Amino acid sequence: MTKHAAERYALAAAGVVIVALTVGAFWLSYAHLAEVAGKHGLGGSPTRQWAWPATVDAFIVAGELLMLRAGLRRVTDGWAIALTATGSVGSIALNVAGVSGTAGSGTVPLLDYVVAAVPPTAALLAFGVLMRQIHQGVDQPTGHPDTTSDQPADLPTTAVAEQPEPPALVVESEPLGGSPALTGLSGSPARPVPEVVDTVSAQDAAPRRTGRPPNASLDELLAIARPVAERLGGVDRDVITDEIRIVQGRKAANERLLKVFKVLEEERDSARPSAQQSG
Repeated sequence: MTKHAAERYALAAAGVVIVALTVGAFWLSYAHLAEVAGKHGLGGSPTRQWAWPATVDAFIVAGELLMLRAGLRRVTDGWAIALTATGSVGSIALNVAGVSGTAGSGTVPLLDYVVAAVPPTAALLAFGVLMRQIHQGVDQPTGHPDTTSDQPADLPTTAVAEQPEPPALVVESEPLGGSPALTGLSGSPARPVPEVVDTVSAQDAAPRRTGRPPNASLDELLAIARPVAERLGGVDRDVITDEIRIVQGRKAANERLLKVFKVLEEERDSARPSAQQSG
């Protein structure tokens, strides 16, 4: 079994356990809240008794799903966090407050409160882990592992100038003695070979930067956003944001995206009077 196959089996097994834990914990919390609702005003209507817990636990589900969407878009959603926190605190508090004790005794053991608090807490944690696994699976599929290498960044390279081969020297012997003369191929006296100095430009010697790409400029973002706005016939911020960050894979801060939307809306508003006059 390869490492990749073992990782997939482990992830699948963990997913099954997380889903089972989420469903079981939500059911225990939901059933206990329905029991509490039946004892406090909704006992005469089973339908309302079993529908009432959804007004609390549904906040957790909706908030976690919105947090997953915000994570995929790499933004922070305050409403999603508020919904999740409200549903979680409300579910745990109502489950604990609904404890009536064992055997009808007046005093409630501490363990009864712990038993009531475990299901909503487990449901919150399990559902959060499930959303995280989905986020990681969508952001980085298992079949396409991260290509980031553990090797250090490329070291600066030094360009070495090629040294030309020195011209061949021909030794001519003098007929009447004396020292031989060194001549080049053309017969003229050989010139000394110039010393070649290694030259390295500052650009070539600079280390290569690796890591996340820099923020895209406003002009680059407008070049991507204008065709989308023309295709949609309007400025849809969600679609344009997905086109820039997900489809094109460009990094853009929220402030720069707001400038893009403002420019597009100004261009749209300025185009309307001219279109009306031409009509």
